[in-house]
Amino acid sequence: MHWQTRRFLLDLSRPRVMGIVNVTPDSFSDGGRHDDARAAIAHCERLVAEGADILDIGGESTRPGSPRVDADSEWARIADVLAAAVTLGVPVSVDTYKPDVMRRALDAGADIINDVQALQLPGALAAVAGRGAGVCLMHMRGDPASMMELAVYGDVVAEVGRFLAQRAQAAMASGIPAGCIALDPGYGFAKTAAHNLQLLAGQRRLAALGHPLLAGWSRKRTLGELTGRAVHERLPASLAAALRAVSAGAHVVRVHDVAATVDALKVWTAVDAAKIDFSETKEPAP
Repeated sequence: MHWQTRRFLLDLSRPRVMGIVNVTPDSFSDGGRHDDARAAIAHCERLVAEGADILDIGGESTRPGSPRVDADSEWARIADVLAAAVTLGVPVSVDTYKPDVMRRALDAGADIINDVQALQLPGALAAVAGRGAGVCLMHMRGDPASMMELAVYGDVVAEVGRFLAQRAQAAMASGIPAGCIALDPGYGFAKTAAHNLQLLAGQRRLAALGHPLLAGWSRKRTLGELTGRAVHERLPASLAAALRAVSAGAHVVRVHDVAATVDALKVWTAVDAAKIDFSETKEPAP
């Protein structure tokens, strides 16, 4: 499988790592650490050196309860970072749901639009169609301020799958090629810990939709609920969740800790490629 982005055709025969670059003062995990352009550009360079296959730049927090940011303010945060990132030799994604920011980002050379609203806002489909960019369509209900009030499902896997299939169809109907579309179940967005675990357990049903699947578990609240760890103590849990997501069909994992994730995936893919059948391993002769 491949994911066509604006400048790059990503070969997904091995799992790919998307490194998170939050140019925000209030993101749940690293808000304020890279909220000026110089620090964010240095972070981009560091993530690429650590092995990131994709950079994902965001100028507005989407944590539960986060306040809205207007398009001009969001663009002002990311414009210089994007200009530098597109010179680093990897696809660059911009994490935004605003059509105006999408247009500016694509004009500035972005390869992918990563939209937590799955291109549902008026004008979003038109902003991306015909531009040759990759898109990532994520499942969420409501907005960050209200989404947890809407975390009610009968069958979370089926309902998320129907939504993602419908949004992929809408994107293709607008002129976005099927090969440009990736899907994201939206772990943590309008979902309780139980929903997130049910969704991961049934994730192969989403991979069967025929588009690349992106999974974002890094440092999420559910991992804290499971382990009792604070947000910056969740690396082992994040790695476990990333590997479980890949084993259940995810092609891209979106992470804060790129170097550790790259190493974990190297081991996972090496063992998978070796096809070792430990049940056939013989004890050495005495």
